[in-house]
Amino acid sequence: MFHDRARIHVAAGRGGDGALSFRREKFVPKGGPDGGDGGDGGDVVLVADRDLRDLSALSTRRWLKGGRGGNGGGSRRHGARGDDAVVNVPMGTQVYDEDEQLIADLAAPGARAVVARGGAGGRGNAQFASPTRQVPRFAETGRLGEEADLELRLKLLADAALVGLPNAGKSSLLRRISNAKPKIAEYPFTTLAPVLGTVDSPDRTRQLTVADVPGLIEGASRGVGLGHEFLAHLERARTLIHVIDSAAGGPADSFRAIDGELAAYGAGLDSLPQIVVLNKIDLLPEPPELEVEDPRVVAVFPVSCATGAGIGGLKRALFELVEPAEPPATADAEGLVEFLVYRPKPGRPAYRILRTDRGFRVTGSAPDGEELEAALKAAGARTGDEVEIGDEVLELR
Repeated sequence: MFHDRARIHVAAGRGGDGALSFRREKFVPKGGPDGGDGGDGGDVVLVADRDLRDLSALSTRRWLKGGRGGNGGGSRRHGARGDDAVVNVPMGTQVYDEDEQLIADLAAPGARAVVARGGAGGRGNAQFASPTRQVPRFAETGRLGEEADLELRLKLLADAALVGLPNAGKSSLLRRISNAKPKIAEYPFTTLAPVLGTVDSPDRTRQLTVADVPGLIEGASRGVGLGHEFLAHLERARTLIHVIDSAAGGPADSFRAIDGELAAYGAGLDSLPQIVVLNKIDLLPEPPELEVEDPRVVAVFPVSCATGAGIGGLKRALFELVEPAEPPATADAEGLVEFLVYRPKPGRPAYRILRTDRGFRVTGSAPDGEELEAALKAAGARTGDEVEIGDEVLELR
């Protein structure tokens, strides 16, 4: 089954705790602090993969979690960074947060988006030593990683997309001109999911990607029929190949019916150039004509997918009529396409939790109630532990 949407929960790794340690050597009776820092938690990263076709791999794998950072140790040993959770998604995947805000658009091969950042590792007590505080008896705990519910939406990346009424012959045409093998039958809605095919130019120097989506019916832009949920897959096509069943009569009426749905849906679909294919000419005594005056119609091709008549000319013309794709956005050294990621980096938290030799200390603007209790327990605090908040000393219950 084709999956163009997936809901996932991402949880980056928590940072490791800094170490509370002092030098203990035979001839150094008053060794100084030597606690190392904790390692940062692992991120959750999505990577655009040109070989993937849909989001089916994430239909069951709904929880993505980064690795926890390692704790610091004595002798200034720092903890290891947590492992990143790197997940491949199809090119054209968009990432939305819980507020329906677009946070990443992975439209280029290899583009990466960090959708949850790992928590920073805590500083060991060696970091807090100073001339006025030579024996710091506390160290930072690691910060929690980011956590969020996200929705992934796939918009196919195709040079051209086939549109038309059900049973117009779109799947048959795609089978004729490309390497795709879609299901074909003489009844409406044979195509239940988008299909991508690759068309090779006669000299093998160029390729086009053509998408076949389920047939549209009147009212599709309002959610009627199968076509509505797949209209989004047309948005990134540069040209529409409008397939019409010429044997059904009234090609102009069929053209206007689909064109009206494209205009009602919006997203610029009604402004794209169209190549009109009048299919099934083998069932007519005379070649059909399209009595439509429209500047968007760049060419009209009478063909028969059953006999192959006119297919060769159409296939050659596609490479003249469909404009070459713009070069994909280039990634930086880390593979991240910066301008495609809209998500701001998180600010520093308003408080920190320190581990002391007696328990825990909270500095900064500490939250109240359950939030603070949850943060303390995440830092390793247990019932009965002593917690210092400002001038107060509390016992965790």
